[in-house]
Amino acid sequence: MFIEQNIRDGAGGWIEVICGSMFSGKTEELIRRLKRARIANLKVEIFKPAVDNRYDKEKIVSHDESSISSIPVTHSSNILLLTEGVDVVGIDEAQFFDDQIISVCEALAAKGVRVIAAGLDMDYTGKPFGPMPNLLAIAEYITKLHAICMRCGAIANYSYRKTPSTNQLVIGEKDHYEARCRRCFKNSE
Repeated sequence: MFIEQNIRDGAGGWIEVICGSMFSGKTEELIRRLKRARIANLKVEIFKPAVDNRYDKEKIVSHDESSISSIPVTHSSNILLLTEGVDVVGIDEAQFFDDQIISVCEALAAKGVRVIAAGLDMDYTGKPFGPMPNLLAIAEYITKLHAICMRCGAIANYSYRKTPSTNQLVIGEKDHYEARCRRCFKNSE
């Protein structure tokens, strides 16, 4: 409630990033925060990359099937065009956006908007993914979530790809990926 009160009091905007591996609950946490903002009677707008249509073309949907309506966009600059008078902007799968997402988030925060972006911090090779490192660098608040390793049950930080594709962008779920701890991820190379 502190965050919602800060917006009402004109405390200015900021950027929150929720990151972690596949199956760590990033989208679930994003949805939870956005629903709380709506309970606080804040005007909320939610965006997702148009390329991500795994569960639904227009909703963001967590792996446990929680969902919330969103606007699919093909380029991050479109977000600025659709956020007039908004208090809170939610962005799912931020790693799939172009690098301009960073300046979009900064522009929104400068206008007093609370920006909540969720995404993978690492790709399937364990390397930083897309614009996420830069979003993490400029965020006021960072939440790193962890999954459970599908091999040993330890805390998982990596998204292991089970299919042979070497493309960085392969949208999938349990058929393509599993969460792994550092040891199990490194031992699979």
